[in-house]
Amino acid sequence: MGDFLSPGVAHWLIQASYFIAAILFISGLKKMSHPRTARGGVIWAGIGMVVATVITFAEPQMHNYLLMTTAIFVGGILAWWSGKRVAMTDMPQMIALYNGMGGGAAAAIAAVELLRVFTGAGLTHEAFAARELAVLGALIGTVAFSGSLIAFAKLQGWMRKVYRFPGQQALNGLIFLALLVLGFLLARSEFSAGTFYAFFALALLVGVLMTIPIGGADMPVVISLYNALTGLAVGFEGFVLQNPAMMIAGIVVGSAGTLLTQLMAHAMNRPLSNVLFSGFGTGDDGGGGVEVSGSMKAIDAADAAITMAYAEKVVIVPGYGMAVAQAQHKIWELTQLLIEKGVKVTFAIHPVAGRMPGHMNVLLAEAGVPYDLIYDLEDINSQFPTTDVALVIGANDVVNPAARKDTSSPIYGMPILDADKASNVFVIKRGQGTGFSGIENLLFFEENTRMCYGDAQDVAQKLIAGVKTI
Repeated sequence: MGDFLSPGVAHWLIQASYFIAAILFISGLKKMSHPRTARGGVIWAGIGMVVATVITFAEPQMHNYLLMTTAIFVGGILAWWSGKRVAMTDMPQMIALYNGMGGGAAAAIAAVELLRVFTGAGLTHEAFAARELAVLGALIGTVAFSGSLIAFAKLQGWMRKVYRFPGQQALNGLIFLALLVLGFLLARSEFSAGTFYAFFALALLVGVLMTIPIGGADMPVVISLYNALTGLAVGFEGFVLQNPAMMIAGIVVGSAGTLLTQLMAHAMNRPLSNVLFSGFGTGDDGGGGVEVSGSMKAIDAADAAITMAYAEKVVIVPGYGMAVAQAQHKIWELTQLLIEKGVKVTFAIHPVAGRMPGHMNVLLAEAGVPYDLIYDLEDINSQFPTTDVALVIGANDVVNPAARKDTSSPIYGMPILDADKASNVFVIKRGQGTGFSGIENLLFFEENTRMCYGDAQDVAQKLIAGVKTI
């Protein structure tokens, strides 16, 4: 750009472009806060990223255009291919993988910048500051990279077990202390290849050890956390590179991810430390103190369909089981049939239902469910006492009354959907197993609850057939 414009004008144009990109990032995030405008928000943020990427080519220190263009082309093709190929039910894995890529990219930038600073002439105050920020970005990005890959493996089903061993948290603490020492040496001492490689190896190990003890039920919190860490790492590297777009994007993603992590943990009534360092979500915990009485009572899908068809109000509670069975399209077809018969149907979404924030919302949107039929926990709970039928599809812990009744339960105090207060509760479930917390669900033993055993998609098809006959 310097060949066509004066340096002053070129600098002004670059900074103005970064400012426009920042506005697009922030506006896009604001639009993503509501389902109706979320798609537009993604487009706005995407345009901002294009602007920031293109204008980077105009930076005076950029010379290897072929390598940059090739990387963008290959990355763009892979992103387009994966976006088209990956099913909606696999979105948690995809997001975990993309989080890891972002953290890995930030860590790689940090590694390059550390080597550049060490090999540069002189050790100025600015060089020391760049080292310190690069070390912070390297630590956070590397942890997010390895942790996200483990989360991906767990969500993909490649790592089904939860790995815990005596002294695990003490080991994590020792490794973290070692990282602090190595990080200080990297930031303040002469370069040492051993220190450099040991730092990154231990950071990778921390990400692995942080994630292997965490079970599937806690994945929404974990994904949000690593999203926040990736954003922070990118922000730090933005300061190292003096790139305003990276600074702003990293800060926005980091702050949004941090807030989302807090909201997810709050929705489970658990501090973040409890998610990271306890066994909840592993399926290994014992039951609570309230003795379960009664038995699970089964109902035929045809009988359930009759009750639903003659109901005035039905609330559908989707959970991870619906995602596994990919039953969202059948559930929407059932909903349309009930609405045609004059039944008022709504959907109740728990914040941590599924394996990522907004998992159920994404699946229902993909099936074509209108946004005005979808309600959050705070808005729908008051409606359950006047509901004729609550249809629970593959949800377990998020509708367990033990969260209200059993003070010794691992989920006590967790806000739940009050499905048990409906006149009738029909639960679609594969079998009689417990949820990821490992405790019995008191809802399944209530007098007003009936179990429809089987694959969610198959049962939904039977419900559709039953409603059609009425």
